[in-house]
This record gives sequence, C-alpha cells and structure tokens, in this order.
Amino acid sequence: MSMSLRRPLLLAALATTVALGGCAGNDLDETGGLRITRSTCPAVAIPAYTGEIAIFSPEQSRDLRALDVSATITNLRTTCNSEGETVQVTTTFDVLARRASQSGARQVVLPYFATVMRGGTRIVSKQLGSVALNFTDGSVRAQTNAQASASYAKSMATLPEAVRDRLDRKRKATDPDAALDPMNDPAIRSAVNESSFELLVGFQLTEAQLAYNATR
Repeated sequence: MSMSLRRPLLLAALATTVALGGCAGNDLDETGGLRITRSTCPAVAIPAYTGEIAIFSPEQSRDLRALDVSATITNLRTTCNSEGETVQVTTTFDVLARRASQSGARQVVLPYFATVMRGGTRIVSKQLGSVALNFTDGSVRAQTNAQASASYAKSMATLPEAVRDRLDRKRKATDPDAALDPMNDPAIRSAVNESSFELLVGFQLTEAQLAYNATR
C-alpha cells in the first residue's frame, strides 16, 4: 500500500482515533469536572477502506459477476503491556472470506499491514504479514484469525511534566482561566498529539483495490 498516495484516506479514518489516542477512559472528579485518563497504549483501528478486500477474475473486471473472493477483517482484540520502558501491543483479529464457487478445496493467501502512527500523521513503523484462508470442497465460506504486533519507546508516549501539570491543574469557577481549555493552547495540543499513538491494521491493497473500496 502506497502510504503517500493513500494518506488522505488514512487521515479521514484517523480523525477520531487521534482525538482519542492515548485515552483510556473518562469520568468526573470530586468537583464535577471531567477527568481524562491517558494511557501510553495506542488506540487501535482499521483505516477507512482497508478492512475489506475484493479479488476479481479477470483481475481488471469490476463486474460483480466476476467477483472471485471477498474478505473482511473484524473483531479486533488488543493486549498492551506498558509496564517497562517499551510499550508492547498485540492485536488479534478475525478474517471472514467468501468465494464465488464452492467447487474444490482451495487456499487463498491475503496480505495485511500493521502500521504505528504518531500524532496521526507520521509513520513510526510498518509491518507486512499474510493470512491463509482454506476453503473446503463444497463450501463458499472460510474463516481464520491472525495477529499484528508493534512496540515503541514508552517515553515517546509520555507527556512532559509541564504539560501534565497544565492539563491536570484544578481550577475554581472564580479563576480567570476557569473557562479556558488548555487544549486551545497550540503548544499543549502539539504535545498531546506527539504523545498519541495508533496501531492501524488493514488489508495490504493495490491502488485498484483501494479505489474500488472507496467508490463502491
């Protein structure tokens, strides 16, 4: 997958994950204010248009009658260990596939990627893998599971102490800046983005496959 050509599509998918990246949960403090709990673990998502793949025969056709195999990534399950100096995250997922013909046993191998993004715009790492789906004779459906792993320095996902102090400082209603959101400060917003990571998982598509997913 060409990340430079597909960046607009990825950014659209990241619009929400960046905002939530690094946040483990929200609740109210004793004053009734909103407390946001951050985590060094990444948000995990499937970028727009990369969670499905369609294979045609002949390859250049886009007629649904020529659809040979289709597959979907679903049911992401993530574990994250951030106790040491390195954040280690593993995501397992299911791949569900369907073929047009039920005749004969057949194996289909599909490629997928796992990309770590920082701040929603920069690629920290990208790994490629493949998943094999085995169709039995007489069946049009197949299912399997796969996993993707990534790691990065915990220090990169940790906010500077001065920024944490700004975000965590309790303010009274009578304070001059009581109604001001620290995230409106470009420096604070930039620091939060720098410490936000996402693990993106999807099929490694060709340009034609990506365009098909985006326009169908």
